[in-house]
Amino acid sequence: MTQTVGFVGLGIMGRPMALNLVKAGYDLVVHARRPESMAPLAEAGARTAESPAAVARDASIVFTMVSDTPDVEAVILGPEGVIQGVRPDAVVVDMSTISPSSTRMMATRLRAAGAAMLDAPVSGGEAGAKAGTLSIMVGGEPAAFARVQPLFEAMGGNIVHVGPSGAGQVCKSCNQIVVGATIAGVSEAVLLAQASGVDPRKVREALLGGFAGSRILEVHGLRMIEGDYAPGFKSRLHRKDMRVVLESAQELGISLTTAAMVAEWLDQLVESGLGEEDSAAIFEVIRGAVGEG
Repeated sequence: MTQTVGFVGLGIMGRPMALNLVKAGYDLVVHARRPESMAPLAEAGARTAESPAAVARDASIVFTMVSDTPDVEAVILGPEGVIQGVRPDAVVVDMSTISPSSTRMMATRLRAAGAAMLDAPVSGGEAGAKAGTLSIMVGGEPAAFARVQPLFEAMGGNIVHVGPSGAGQVCKSCNQIVVGATIAGVSEAVLLAQASGVDPRKVREALLGGFAGSRILEVHGLRMIEGDYAPGFKSRLHRKDMRVVLESAQELGISLTTAAMVAEWLDQLVESGLGEEDSAAIFEVIRGAVGEG
């Protein structure tokens, strides 16, 4: 594989995703704000660059994976951003979870610079990033998607081209609504079992074999029962994602009542100092609201 691939953003998700590209045999050049974040990639054989622009000058496909909409805008459009060094006919692939409207704006700016952009947010958490089994939801031009698909396959298992620019971000917002609402439903089921004096472990076991079975019930239901909220997906990041959901809904003039309630619970979690805990800790907020301790 002779093409050079760039990766900007080597946090809890970006680092294992980039490592999977190295393992797949790609020539990788990387950048992160902190030099220590680049060290594992350098040890694995990747080259390092001093800025996103330097990555873009060296790569025909550039991935970005950072925290929030302003971070992506800075990485792509800033003074040392990708757009300052992007090659004609390059593809820029943002895998962060951000605003669909901002994504479309950046895609327009990159198109004017001669490059294509894909929005490709992911679901699956740190475990999925490490295992290379992420679900990847992609928006953008079909030709750009076809170019990048083999690289997606090094990072994910369920890869869907959803539609035009911004469609991947819309899909991720839909994912976060379903995840948040299901966490809330499982929370209430566990609380009802406990309040009734019925073993919630047995209830969970029974429900997993029926129509109520879900990955949320399997993983997060156990977290709730055991009170173990070591982060797979941090509450503060889920709160950010729900903010994106509600901003998009406002732009569209629609009301998402369930999403707004999930966002409120996540606000309470973060404000209580639990922002670094897994968002399954929504259970603790709901339990407090109904007076169960």
